[in-house]
Amino acid sequence: MKRTLGVVLAALAGVACLAPALAAQTKVNPTDPQPSCNMCPGTYIPLSELEAYTAKAVKEQLVDQQVRDIELGKAHVGIGMVYRGKLDKPAPDSVAEHDLVSEVYHIISGSATLVLGPEITNRQRRPATLRTVVEFNGPGNNGSDIRNGVAYQLKAGDVVVIPAGTGHWFTKIDDHINYLMVRIDPDKATPLRTEVQSKEYLSKPAPRGQ
Repeated sequence: MKRTLGVVLAALAGVACLAPALAAQTKVNPTDPQPSCNMCPGTYIPLSELEAYTAKAVKEQLVDQQVRDIELGKAHVGIGMVYRGKLDKPAPDSVAEHDLVSEVYHIISGSATLVLGPEITNRQRRPATLRTVVEFNGPGNNGSDIRNGVAYQLKAGDVVVIPAGTGHWFTKIDDHINYLMVRIDPDKATPLRTEVQSKEYLSKPAPRGQ
């Protein structure tokens, strides 16, 4: 009997020790900040998938491709892969600007000259039906030049942050430039894109007219 009572008391003591931890896990204080993305899963993108996008870009002569578009609660975040070939001088009206979506570049390989600045000359509205507008970076403009722009010499390992509304313009690409793109979309202007959609896209030739 004494032995049984001792076991019971030990068990109760263990429960008492666990009680604060259990309460901390289950109790929700409504005055605390709440997750902006309630019960949202994490997202993993393997290097092999990103490299498949680069290989596809080279093979099919593509530039911008969206890998994922992810729900964050208060925003979407897009993950893209961009591959640009050699450029001796900029194409006409090739300054780009996005009204709602900010971008972060992480340069993987290659080198280029990128000009940044908010003062865009000869703004021209990008067609609303353009695939990149609909699926990648939302509404925006093109332009012919950037007044008072700052030129940066990009190389592998560099990071560039481009706020929404800021013009960005490749004026020279030495051989190629390949970079991972992070698109920050607080207005949720672009649709979500899942792993299943990514695999389906990689399994066949890309739609043309991007």
